[in-house]
This record gives sequence, structure tokens and C-alpha cells, in this order.
Amino acid sequence: MLRNIIINDWFTVSIVVCLVFITVAKLLFSNRFNDFIEIIGNSNYLKIYIKNQKFINIFDGLLFINLVISLTIFVILIINNLESNFKLQNIELYYKLFIGLGSVLIIKVLLDRLIGSLFEIDELINDYVFQKITYKNYLGLILLPLNILLIYAITPTKSIIFIAIILLFTVNFMGFLESLKSHLNLIKSNLFYFILYLCALEIAPYIILYKVLNS
Repeated sequence: MLRNIIINDWFTVSIVVCLVFITVAKLLFSNRFNDFIEIIGNSNYLKIYIKNQKFINIFDGLLFINLVISLTIFVILIINNLESNFKLQNIELYYKLFIGLGSVLIIKVLLDRLIGSLFEIDELINDYVFQKITYKNYLGLILLPLNILLIYAITPTKSIIFIAIILLFTVNFMGFLESLKSHLNLIKSNLFYFILYLCALEIAPYIILYKVLNS
């Protein structure tokens, strides 16, 4: 059971907000949403919509909000479960994590596109960013029911949290492999820049975020 410092009402409001954004995305982009939810094991979504990607996309934006809110809740559940001296008020932690996670994800996308432009590998980076955003938004869909279960149905033990994290990393890794497979030739011809990109913008930000949260 969650400790008293976690106010379930805030989680309930957040979950309802996520459901609203997902519902709006499905209503406005019915065909695209149906293709999107079948992305695991089916690359049709990427093949169809990667050609029409835009810098600002309403569909991805709606799902991105769900991702950030759901990820914020999940991180709070992890901290609450693992940190015995957890004293920060829930609403304060919620806002800090929401702003922090959302900012990191947005800044990473902007830096991705900037690096693609600087090193003249726009095609590779833009396609990679689209696939990465797609799979991260898919993680948001997985996180929503997972959070509901952990808050209202299942006691979030360390074992359950660990299994959930493995599941999320597996889906994210599948997206990474799909990107490698789709652009293998481009990556081979720009291998040095791609490795530099991975170290600078895929690994380093999460190490920094972990150190910030740990402190």
C-alpha cells in the first residue's frame, strides 16, 4: 500500500487526464491510432507515417502528454517503493518530475534535429527521431494501465516494479532495433557520428537524470 504522503486523488486526476488525451487522439486520428496500437511486430505504421512526419504533430503531441504524465506517476511509484526515507510532498515531487521529464524529452528531440542538421545527416536523424518518439509514445500507452494496476489493484513490491521496468526497457529496445534495421546502410556510412550521437544524447541524459533524482 502506498504511504500517506502519496495522495491517490492526484493520481486519479492524472489518469483521467491521460485517458482524455488518448481518447481525443483516437477520435481525431482514428485510422492512425488503430495502426499505432499494432506497431509491435508490425512496421506498417512506421512505413506509412514516416513519410508525412512534421516538426509539430498533434497526434504525437497528444500521446506525448500521456507519456510524460504516465512516466511521472511511474517514477513516483518507484521512488515510493524503493526509498524508505521518502519525505517530499507528493504534489511537489509530481510537478518537479513532470516538468523535468517533459523538458528532457523535448530538449533531446530538439538537440537530435540540431545534430542532424550540423552533421548533414538529417534524413537519418529525422527518421530515427520519428521512430523513437513513436515507441516512447507507445510506452505511454503501456504505462497507463500499468499505473492503474499498481495504484488500485496490486501492491507495488520491488519484484513487480523490477518486472515492469524490464518490460518497458524491452519495448524501448525493440524500437531501437527497428530503427537500426530500417537505416542500417545509412548508419554504416555515418557510424562514427551515430555512435557519438548515442553517447551524447541517448546515454548521458539518463545518467544525469539518475544522478539528479538520486541526490
